[in-house]
Amino acid sequence: MLLGAAGLGHFTPLWSARILGEWERAALKLGPEGAAQAKAEIALVRAGWPQSEVPPAPGTEARLWLPDSADTHVLAAAITGHADGIVTVNNKDFPRHTLAEEGLERLGPDELLYRFWLDDSAGMEALGSRVLAEANRLSGGGWEIRPLLKKARLPRLAKALSSSL
Repeated sequence: MLLGAAGLGHFTPLWSARILGEWERAALKLGPEGAAQAKAEIALVRAGWPQSEVPPAPGTEARLWLPDSADTHVLAAAITGHADGIVTVNNKDFPRHTLAEEGLERLGPDELLYRFWLDDSAGMEALGSRVLAEANRLSGGGWEIRPLLKKARLPRLAKALSSSL
């Protein structure tokens, strides 16, 4: 849903090579299929948004502090890429006041996608339809939009889209 919203022009995603590497390593826990899928998805996002990969700026990460020091590279990438915010469900390790000091907002995916729906309900409904169709194709059918998005931890968006899909 997030990359679909980016494809609709609602925002420009940013990431570092390290963030993509973490995605790939996390997918290894799912087995060989997960790793292969992550590699393919990473190749697709790199191709779809070739300007979105932010190289680390010298010295930026070293001056930053977060409760989990392993996450400072994410904050450094956001700063280097001149992002408006960080999309995360990890509220504990990305305190709002720390991000605000860098001019960044912390948003959960559901909050951000719901904002996009408020601004562009037709576009987000079309995106929801595509996501639902793909989920049903991959699983052999049976999904409805509300339970699918609730499973993805997108309850506000699920409620918004369930009235139209």
